[in-house]
Amino acid sequence: MISRNTIDKVYETARIEEVIGDFVQLKKSGANFKGLSPFTDERSPSFMVSPVKQIWKDFSSGKGGNVVAFVMEHEHFTYPEAIKYLAKKYQIEIEETVQTDAQKEAANERESMYLVSEYAQTYFSDILWTSPLGKAIGLSYFKERGFTEETIRRFGLGYCLDEWDGFTKAAIENQYSLKYLEATGLTIVKPSTEQTEAKSFDRFKGRVMFPIHSMSGRVLGFGGRILTQDKKAAKYLNSPESEIYNKSKVLYGIYLAKQSIAKLDNCYLVEGYTDVIQMYQQGVQNVVSSSGTALTSDQIRLISRLTKNITVLFDGDAAGLRASLRGIDLILEQGMNVKICTFPEGEDPDSFAKAHTEEEIRSYFESHAQDFIQFKASLLATDSGNDPVKRADTIRDIVGSIAKIPDAIKQEVYLQSCAQIMDISEQVLFNTMAQISKKELREAQSKPKFESAMGERTKFQVHKPEAQAVEKLNVQWILEKKIIEILLLYGQTTATFEDLILESQEEGALVLTPKKVEQKVYEKVYLDLQEDEIELTQDHFKHIYFELIQAFNESESFSLPSFISNLDPELATAISSILMEEEKYQLGQWEKKNIFPKDKSLSVAQLVTETILSLRCFLIKKRMEHMQTLTADPEKDHQETKEELVSYLQLYSLLNKKLNRVLA
Repeated sequence: MISRNTIDKVYETARIEEVIGDFVQLKKSGANFKGLSPFTDERSPSFMVSPVKQIWKDFSSGKGGNVVAFVMEHEHFTYPEAIKYLAKKYQIEIEETVQTDAQKEAANERESMYLVSEYAQTYFSDILWTSPLGKAIGLSYFKERGFTEETIRRFGLGYCLDEWDGFTKAAIENQYSLKYLEATGLTIVKPSTEQTEAKSFDRFKGRVMFPIHSMSGRVLGFGGRILTQDKKAAKYLNSPESEIYNKSKVLYGIYLAKQSIAKLDNCYLVEGYTDVIQMYQQGVQNVVSSSGTALTSDQIRLISRLTKNITVLFDGDAAGLRASLRGIDLILEQGMNVKICTFPEGEDPDSFAKAHTEEEIRSYFESHAQDFIQFKASLLATDSGNDPVKRADTIRDIVGSIAKIPDAIKQEVYLQSCAQIMDISEQVLFNTMAQISKKELREAQSKPKFESAMGERTKFQVHKPEAQAVEKLNVQWILEKKIIEILLLYGQTTATFEDLILESQEEGALVLTPKKVEQKVYEKVYLDLQEDEIELTQDHFKHIYFELIQAFNESESFSLPSFISNLDPELATAISSILMEEEKYQLGQWEKKNIFPKDKSLSVAQLVTETILSLRCFLIKKRMEHMQTLTADPEKDHQETKEELVSYLQLYSLLNKKLNRVLA
């Protein structure tokens, strides 16, 4: 178990904008930061981070919470894993008690697979640096590729001995289960038969190892390159798909590249492991690789969290270039800006980076990177030559790519550019794109024909909406939410309130006599609700309310991040929703326009008073409506109820007058 002292240090030290900034490109928005949701595929930013309150809220998915909740949600960590990740980031020493065997067994399978993968990375790295064969074969290979020792260590490169089960035996001796060695694909298990016993052997035997990390730095899987001339064996071998490794959702190098990508607002995309490593070593650190797989939408979305700009780097292989065009269309489809840069004939990112300085590399990219229209036009035009039919197909192909762009303005700009390059009228291109869009729409409409007999409508069908009951505004829920918000923001603030004493005059009329009193906000709220015997009705609000009152009573120095850290994730999410909802619609930089909005904290007494009075009015009205139903029976004597109803009506009128409300 991690000690409470360590947990407190993590919450005190971790800055939520820094942690989330490692995963999401954040931009200043007033007092907060804004970015694209890392949990949904959105085009307009609705993800908000509050450095002041140390909370975040994703309005597109409804998720929210504190810094630990984000790491848990984004990286699928358990609570201890998230604390350890943050402790490592901020160099906080972790104090924890020794785990028992029972606690180790209780660890979930996913965590066990992570642990096995991290052990494997350490093992392969140790073999590379300490084993005679590792140094002679693996280390020599990496140095021949031009990698420095610092680079080899930074990328965690390693070597798996050319033995059938060297790694597997070592892992089992170190108490790692064969079950998880097999689940991660590090070990291949051959089941027993009537004639033979079960056998286990290393998947990556005799290969140099490239660990593949998640955006947070956890080892997900491996790529292994064989060094012998065995024609039967694949040159590169990747870990198989597993609970923690999905190659279509992972980019090699993203962990080391993420900060540079966000800072430079551009990502270079290459094909292989060594391309990434060589470029990084030369100083071009905003580079990632799809690791030899076809580019996927998930991989593009991973980049889109950090930047909207991708530069795809290709060598001069024409066949490879044509195959890559599909990937460019995918990038456009995701609303990204894409450029293409090709290397001189015979060069690739690895060899080019090795032969040039960082300044020369970046200068080459800047001068040779082409807009995708120019690149695609020149590539396809070369193939079509002077053949008018092929030329027409080329133009249609380019327009098809433009049609995938979700932004209408970008579409028009690209069509104008295409018209100039291909020497064809803009109108023809617009008409062609309209035809392509209609065709895609028809295809989309035809797909749901085989729906179930339930008669579910598709989003493309037009139908007359059925009459639906309009949901009433839940006034009590809104007021209870406002009370929680006030306590969270101003609970310990001292203010001068106007208490209202209800008195009866000689003629029987009721009056509210004001009395000034200085109190803390939480005391005022608590005493007023107690006096009227008001209980919050919504479960979350009720739980948070009692936790807050207890926290205020126990300590003078209330810390919102610490308070949230002690709540379960569900309540922490509820609090982030309460605090961030209003800020979603706030505008910043008023001062630049010489507009100076009044600080809400300066009128906290008025805010508290109006909220409590509004809740009282609502409950009195509710009570009166109930009493009116009781007087509906003409056969009963309702004199006492009617007198009470008149008193409530007088009080209701007085409270509304105090709120400056006009009653019908």
